[in-house]
Amino acid sequence: MGESKMIIQHEVPEEWIDYNGHMNDAEFVRVFSWGVDRFMKMIGITDYFREQNKHTIYTMESHVCYLDEMKLGEPFEVHMQIIDYDAKRVHVFYELFGEKGKRAATSEQMLMSIDQAAGKAAPFPEEVFKQVKTLAKHYTPAEKPKEAGRVIGIRRKK
Repeated sequence: MGESKMIIQHEVPEEWIDYNGHMNDAEFVRVFSWGVDRFMKMIGITDYFREQNKHTIYTMESHVCYLDEMKLGEPFEVHMQIIDYDAKRVHVFYELFGEKGKRAATSEQMLMSIDQAAGKAAPFPEEVFKQVKTLAKHYTPAEKPKEAGRVIGIRRKK
């Protein structure tokens, strides 16, 4: 089993900086959305494929954990892991790393294979599913990241 795959490199542009002087929370979500776009290309769902086959991926659920600030001009990388998958879904986990390996955020997402012509969930096309299985073989962690499967709530002391 593998660990993670670096899929994006970029740096924080000025327009992403908010009134607190750091990267706005919405921009973290944008970066993780880029991760989904990159994943789609990795499994063969390119713009051409989507147009020809009327098949895509939708994000069904997403959970972001903000762990550290990102500042103007700070370089970052996004890494991806595959937690699980089946014929229609992929459970992915992204990590955003800033300077010096700082782990700044994570995004756990459930992605669904969609037949656009029918307007509903459908199994991945065979050639796409083959790529999902290959990626999962190499980028499924030995143990789930600690943020995966978290539930939001206020823990009350008894």
